[in-house]
Amino acid sequence: MKKYIILTSLLAVLIGQNGCQQQEFLNPSSVSQSQAVSSPDGLITLANGLQYRFTTGGALSVLYAGTAGAGLTTRELAVLNVGNTDEANMALGSSNVNNGNSIVRNIWTQGHLVRSNAELILANTGVVSDAGTKSGIVGYASIFRALALGTIAQFFEQSPVTTGTNAPFVARVQVLKDAVASLETAATQVASAPVSADFTSKAVPGIDIANTIQALIARYSLFAGDYDKAIAAAAKVDLTKKSVFNFDDNTRNPLFEFTFGNLNVLQPTNANLGLTGALAPNAADRRLTFLTKVSSNTAVTPVMASAYYTANNAAIPVYLPGEIVLIQAEAYARKGDLTNAVAQLNKVLTKTAAQDAFGLGAALPAYSGANTADAILLEIFRNRTIELAYQGFRLEDSRRFSRPGPGATGSERNRNFFPYPLTERNNNTATPADPSI
Repeated sequence: MKKYIILTSLLAVLIGQNGCQQQEFLNPSSVSQSQAVSSPDGLITLANGLQYRFTTGGALSVLYAGTAGAGLTTRELAVLNVGNTDEANMALGSSNVNNGNSIVRNIWTQGHLVRSNAELILANTGVVSDAGTKSGIVGYASIFRALALGTIAQFFEQSPVTTGTNAPFVARVQVLKDAVASLETAATQVASAPVSADFTSKAVPGIDIANTIQALIARYSLFAGDYDKAIAAAAKVDLTKKSVFNFDDNTRNPLFEFTFGNLNVLQPTNANLGLTGALAPNAADRRLTFLTKVSSNTAVTPVMASAYYTANNAAIPVYLPGEIVLIQAEAYARKGDLTNAVAQLNKVLTKTAAQDAFGLGAALPAYSGANTADAILLEIFRNRTIELAYQGFRLEDSRRFSRPGPGATGSERNRNFFPYPLTERNNNTATPADPSI
């Protein structure tokens, strides 16, 4: 993201939210909401604001909160300074994670702001006459609506999917299906008219709209248990293409800026990414040295995160090629098609750095374990925990793969879902009871 784009976006985005309720806050130095949605350029500016809210702001960003929430809950990440109270409580888990926790609040509040702003854009695309420009706007807004809803569904049992007074909650599977439905509509629009050069020249660069739509359909269909749809969408993703959130020294990579670039907040638990026992990585796995580096102060932590978090201007993947392949492997395994599941799993196991768009490769032998669904799914889970380290998926994956939960022997996570933030409970009478863990 470039500074001039973001500053324009901040002036244009005038949408506030209180308990999933939408208000317009007029600013004499900025245009009104009605002006912003009355032209294609206004909608593109608002679309750029979606990425700004989702990705930037350090600890305020959904990217940071989702990574920290999943990583601390599953011991993928460790707290270096207990003065970071909310992170420390997240690492303790159980009742220590309350509805005033900032990580809980930021996933929810910032996520719903992105969702509601995306919906405002989508509701006003009738002002766009050029089909290719409309494809760009619809695709971009639908991607961020899906990312917002999909992230929320990974951490909360239920959520609203609309904006309004006392917005009703729906089950998380329905939240995921709603995200997929938006993406499918966008896919139809983009297929009918390729994204225009006019949109591309004005949008924040980095996101491959057509491939990202299919990648997210695959991701959230898998999470929702729709394996056929996940396989079909994943097969449409061009794995040679990158789709990234771009940053610079003014709009900074939130994970490098706030945590991975220092030794004061969070870092990987260890060089094995917190994995032990049957999940411990193969010592020859070359992904480990891509994902971690020796700490600059081993008295504080043994390793530091590297990968996509090495500088303020380092780009963060929207999805990884290995994720798309592992989606297919898991979906096939859950359908009982073990031959195709192993074929897809082997693509990740044997992939070298040179064969991956981001330089992430295990370079390991092909799978040689038992030809059973349980054994193959365990290996798929292990590879997701490594291939997708620091991507915010480990809590979702831990539940979905039925790994030992809170209170169980060998527990691998300290909560199942997060409580609903106090900001929502105080403003929405439809808020359900909090989960116990």
